[in-house]
Amino acid sequence: MISRRALVGGFLAGGVGMASAAVVGNQPAGRSIFSQGLNGEPGPLAIPDMLSGTVEDGVRVFDLNMQKGISHFFDNADTRTLGINGSYLGPALKMRAGETVRINVSNNIGETSTLHWHGLHLPARADGGPHQTIANGNTWSPQFEVRQNAAMFWYHSHMVPRTGPQVYQGLAGLIFVEDEHSGNIGLPGEYGVDDIPLVLQDRRFGRDGSLEYMSAMQDRMMGMKGDRLLVNGTINPYFVARSDSLRLRILNGSNSRIYQLAFSDGRSFVQTGSDGGLLPVPVRMNSIILAPGERIDIVVDLSDGRHVTLQSTTPSLGAAGGGGMMGGGMMGGIMGALMGERADFDVLDIRPDAGRRRAVVLPERLLNLAAPDPANAVRTRRFVLGMGMMMMGGGEMSINGRPMDMSRIDEVVRVGTEEVWVIENPTMLPHPFHIHDVQFRIIDINGRPPAPGEAGLKDTVLIAPGGRVRLLLSFKDYSDPDSPYMYHCHNLEHEDAGMMGQFTVVS
Repeated sequence: MISRRALVGGFLAGGVGMASAAVVGNQPAGRSIFSQGLNGEPGPLAIPDMLSGTVEDGVRVFDLNMQKGISHFFDNADTRTLGINGSYLGPALKMRAGETVRINVSNNIGETSTLHWHGLHLPARADGGPHQTIANGNTWSPQFEVRQNAAMFWYHSHMVPRTGPQVYQGLAGLIFVEDEHSGNIGLPGEYGVDDIPLVLQDRRFGRDGSLEYMSAMQDRMMGMKGDRLLVNGTINPYFVARSDSLRLRILNGSNSRIYQLAFSDGRSFVQTGSDGGLLPVPVRMNSIILAPGERIDIVVDLSDGRHVTLQSTTPSLGAAGGGGMMGGGMMGGIMGALMGERADFDVLDIRPDAGRRRAVVLPERLLNLAAPDPANAVRTRRFVLGMGMMMMGGGEMSINGRPMDMSRIDEVVRVGTEEVWVIENPTMLPHPFHIHDVQFRIIDINGRPPAPGEAGLKDTVLIAPGGRVRLLLSFKDYSDPDSPYMYHCHNLEHEDAGMMGQFTVVS
């Protein structure tokens, strides 16, 4: 995906101190389910329902109900969850570029919440951030024009400081935006047949099947991680493929876990898109790193007819091009053990059907997208991520030395301008950085151009320990001096602990 060269540099610089600070006592009762009778037999991959809404006076209208539910991740256990139009997660919303949509969001979960349209360019009052709260029993109805390239986006709770637990319990779903160009270049596009969404979420369960959240000391510092993987809410899923070309649109919907994805037999695949849409050209690779909030669009060839499994490991030293999330090698193993972290998962067992349709020929070029040019930027802003005493188990997280304050506007930008934002991460942990309102371009990472897989439109970027990333942002269309957008770490526990700021766009 990208050569994240500094993923371990800063981490190793303080590795010994970090390791000693992370040692914890006995795990709480019910921490793991592996020897406690909760089975997870393979089952067919659940495919989220696709909603097209209804058209009323030229406006496409969707109705969403945030609700409590009971889910059955295991045959012998009921799990209390939250969902949207269902018990866990929500439906996929199908929109088209250029149309106007209205989304009626009703809240019936028993506490205040929000729904943020992650990755969409829209007025701040419709963004669904922490200022657009929905009290229990109330309905919020934002309306906006869809101004996106075709891509897969998503929606999720953004209720400060309850984003982590609400998303963990299930308040999230997908958004598919279509446009004329994307439907005419020959990519697989039959939803649920050869165009498959995968929402990756690691979860931790108690003996009774209940979701455990923040039950160990390291959860707040490192972010919440689980020892079981849900894919579209399915444990141990398989998919029967009816096409030799299988398109997988993958969202890292986890609270904090970073995945390195590859196929069990080492076969290559082609990345065709990232957060904000198609890449300029297809990029062939054997593995890819995906941080919380990021999305990728890949196509895998199944012409050989062999069963294959999409798998995930913790990003390694080699795969990161000189650094890994846990440092790789011995340090990575030590840190993983100290954190009680299971690193390896089977994501999806793919079983090619005997009567598959033939593979498609991928185009040589996907989208005309000029390289980012910072020459017209009117200003450069610097953002330094901070963890303070969090590394020792206490204190607040911050950006530029200040934890999130809902009453404080941190930055003010002018509509119709471009800016360079420099994000620096002096901490010993990686942080996925997300900016609301805009799809940005990566200028460079630690002084080097981004790899081809990150050369497209992005709204979330992984900042390695000791890393520095320069982004080019263009602020168009909308201004509102009273309604801010957010920028923040998309490790949801870090976000809830204060690693977030606010900016307004003004005329």
